[in-house]
Amino acid sequence: MLETSHSSQSVAPTPPSAGPDEALRELTAETLAPLTASIDREGVYPEGFLRTAGQMGAFNRHLPSQTPDGSMDLPGAIRAMETISAECMTTGFAAWCQDACGWYIEHSDSDTLKREVLPRLARGEALGGTALSNPMKWFAGIEDLKLVADRVQGGYVINGRLPWVSNLGPNHYFGAIFKVRSSDRPVMALINCADPGFELTQCPAFTALEGSRTYGCHFDQVFVPDEHVLADPLPEYIQRIRPGFVLLQMGMGLGLVDGCINVMREANETLSHVNCYLDDQVAELEEGLADARQACYHLAADPMDSSDGFFSDVLQLRLAGSEMALKASQSAMLHAGARGYLANAPAQRKLRESYFVAIVTPAIKHLRKELARLHAN
Repeated sequence: MLETSHSSQSVAPTPPSAGPDEALRELTAETLAPLTASIDREGVYPEGFLRTAGQMGAFNRHLPSQTPDGSMDLPGAIRAMETISAECMTTGFAAWCQDACGWYIEHSDSDTLKREVLPRLARGEALGGTALSNPMKWFAGIEDLKLVADRVQGGYVINGRLPWVSNLGPNHYFGAIFKVRSSDRPVMALINCADPGFELTQCPAFTALEGSRTYGCHFDQVFVPDEHVLADPLPEYIQRIRPGFVLLQMGMGLGLVDGCINVMREANETLSHVNCYLDDQVAELEEGLADARQACYHLAADPMDSSDGFFSDVLQLRLAGSEMALKASQSAMLHAGARGYLANAPAQRKLRESYFVAIVTPAIKHLRKELARLHAN
C-alpha cells in the first residue's frame, strides 16, 4: 500500500451552529470527496481528513471517559462512520480501526494507556488500528495464533508475524493478542509501531482499500511493558468488548449501502425508463437500510451485554449487513450501466468495497460458523 500523507491539508472551520453529524457531512463533502478516487486508485492515505474528523469529535462518541458528559454514544459513532463510508469506504474502514483501538483502551485496566494514549486517539492526534483478525479466527478455531511471547521482568517479549493490519504508520498504535510461551495463555497489549524490533512490511496490492495503510507486521523481540497490557486474563475482556467491536463495523456496511442508493438515484435521472426493469429498486433498498439502521442503533444503545444471546443478535445483524452491501452494490452497478464500468466510477468502486464488507473479519463464512456454534449451545 502506498503511504502518501495529507496531514498538512488545511480545512475550513466548521460554523459553531452546525451539529456534529452535519459538520462531519460538510467536512466529508468538502475535504474527503475530492480525494476519494486517489485514495482508491493511488493508495493516498487520508491522514489529514482523519485527524480533522477526530478534532471534530468523530472518534470519541463511544468512549465515556472522553466525552464531556461521560456518555457512551455507540450509535453516534456508527453514524459518523456511515457518513464517511457513504463517500469513501477506505476512509470509513480507517475510521473503524481508529474507533476499535480506542474501544480496546477504554475497556482495559491500564491507567497508563487511558491517561497517555486514549485522549490522543479520541481527538485524532494519534492514529491506530486493530490486529484482532487473526485472534478472532483463533477463537473460532479457524487458524492458529500467530504471535508468541516470553514473560520477562516488567513485561513481555513478542515474536511473530501478522499478515496485514490497517491504519498504521510511524507512531501509530494497535491492539494485538499473543500467547505466552510458558503458560500457553493469551494476553492482549497495545503496540506502538515505533517500538524497537517492530517492522512494517509492504503488502501486495489489493483490489480495493489501497489507501487504508495496510501492512504486514513483523515482531522481532519486541518488548511490551506491563503498563501497556490491555487484558490479562483475556476471556472476560473479549466477551465485554466483542459486541461493540462488531457493531462498530456496521458503520461501514450501512454507509456503503447509503452510497449505493445515491448512485442509483443519480443513474435514474437519465435511465429510470429502463432501470425500472431491474430487480432491486431505490425504494426497496431504502426500506431495508432504514430497518437495518433501526436494529443496529437499538443493539448499540446497550453494547455491554456480554451474553451469548445478545452477541448472536449482533452477529446476525452483521451478517445481514454484509448481504445487504453485496446486494446494494450490484444494484448500483446495474443501474449505472456502462458509465459505472469506468475506472473512476463510484459504482465499480462500491462493488469492490462491498466485497470487503463481506470478507473482513468476521467474514460471512466466519459469521455463519459462529452463529451455528451459538445456536447449538
